[in-house]
Amino acid sequence: MVEPGAGGGRAGHDAYALPLHVQISEMLIRDINAGRLSDGERLPPERNMARNLGISVGTLRRALADLAEKGMLERIQGSGNYIRATQDVKSVYAFFRVELLEGGGLPQAELLSVDRVAKPDALPEFGTSGEAHRIRRLRRLGGVPAVLEEIWLDGDYADRLDDGALSESLYLFYRETLGLWISRAEDRLGMGFVPDWAPETFGPRPGEARVMATRIGWAQDGARAEVSRNWIDTDVATYVARIG
Repeated sequence: MVEPGAGGGRAGHDAYALPLHVQISEMLIRDINAGRLSDGERLPPERNMARNLGISVGTLRRALADLAEKGMLERIQGSGNYIRATQDVKSVYAFFRVELLEGGGLPQAELLSVDRVAKPDALPEFGTSGEAHRIRRLRRLGGVPAVLEEIWLDGDYADRLDDGALSESLYLFYRETLGLWISRAEDRLGMGFVPDWAPETFGPRPGEARVMATRIGWAQDGARAEVSRNWIDTDVATYVARIG
């Protein structure tokens, strides 16, 4: 990971990427939740850790301060930084359930297209408009292409969407730009065929069968706000739901 322009969006849209210290914090949270960093584990010295991540010590310290504020890190003067595994931590990617096979992996997104179109009959019912914003993205985990996403947001939430703002966490974008909170979500897993719009950088080819997660997201007022379909490259990633 390198400091300048870090993020998963398209070139020219770095202004919308998550701040680098937030990316590092989110990566560590996912590693903790996946068990790759265990409770009580001492992190490497800050200078060594920053060098391995390709970032400045100042950026790393901001990320560690964020973890400490969330109760996931204990910083002991003269001793080091120790992991404190904590459940139900507020995270930008709290709803993102796909991880690399070995666990964790920082989510990054490449926007493929965004269009306002009529809702197809094949989708579950959601929203009140006859149209929806169709957002297609390729999700990488730790730089590895892992998930193909097609998100449908009800058209009544906005006349149009700025495609430059859709390369990172959509739920964060919804909150900050549209005043929409996805308060809960339901995922259903099944099999689906990779669509013909899949880019060459996504491993599975169009027509191949893959695990597909269909998600319904509810807004803060209880209305169905969005539906998404997510094709997972099970050669590199898996869906994970932790209970308890």
